[in-house]
Amino acid sequence: MDIRFVDHSDDPLSISRVYELSWKYAYKGIVPQEYLDCIPVGKWAAHVDREGIHSIVAVNDGDIVGTLSFCSSRWVKYSGYGEIVSIYLLPEFMGRGVGSRLLEFALCKLRDAGFGNVLLWVLEENHNARCFYEKHGFVCSGDFIDDVIGGKELREIMYLRKLHS
Repeated sequence: MDIRFVDHSDDPLSISRVYELSWKYAYKGIVPQEYLDCIPVGKWAAHVDREGIHSIVAVNDGDIVGTLSFCSSRWVKYSGYGEIVSIYLLPEFMGRGVGSRLLEFALCKLRDAGFGNVLLWVLEENHNARCFYEKHGFVCSGDFIDDVIGGKELREIMYLRKLHS
């Protein structure tokens, strides 16, 4: 398993496929099924290479099986923090340490860039993801935002973690 930054040779459709399959698996029972069933192929392909956001991938036997994006915080209240924007894995690679490796790689890069703290947002109902983040030292900040996905009101909650040098 190789963890590395996305490069020009990576197919954006392969990375988008990880998002698509992960959403359909991880958000089942949280996000309306009709919405999940209608996620188009390539939905996230154009977002793989965004200004100011760094994307990494987990590659297993030449196939992209996971992806994570991170950046400087996009939230004024938390300027000076690093931010984990997203982390997604193919369902068959969940629970196998791939997410932990992606997260640790990103946290190391954020620490190297001088960030002392990092934040992320997670759907309140996504208990598996919340347990994963808590296992990695993140704590709920108490901040939240309400969103609507597929016609359903959902709450995203913020988690924070200090980065030690």
